[in-house]
Amino acid sequence: MGKYVVTKTSNGQYRWVLMSVNGEKLITSEAYVSKQNCLAGIASSKLSVADSNFRKLNSTRNEPYFNQVANNNQVLGTSEMYSSSFSRDMGIESVKKNAPNATIEDRT
Repeated sequence: MGKYVVTKTSNGQYRWVLMSVNGEKLITSEAYVSKQNCLAGIASSKLSVADSNFRKLNSTRNEPYFNQVANNNQVLGTSEMYSSSFSRDMGIESVKKNAPNATIEDRT
């Protein structure tokens, strides 16, 4: 089972990272002003696992990555850059598998 790790940024905001079972970072959230909003973002991420909740993108260097979006199209989290489209697609599948039942580890 994966886990969401909640941390506090250097400027006092909150962020979460979804980690896979093997400890690999899958997606990182935007910064939230409040911890409550950060936890609400996690709740939304856990529910937003349909194919339509993922945007497959390429960086300016043509590196594949993806965003997970809520049903209102707000970005919930962004992946790392991948070496191939196949690896990116496997990252999306890992989010779909890990997010719904992931635990929350609060490191704030």
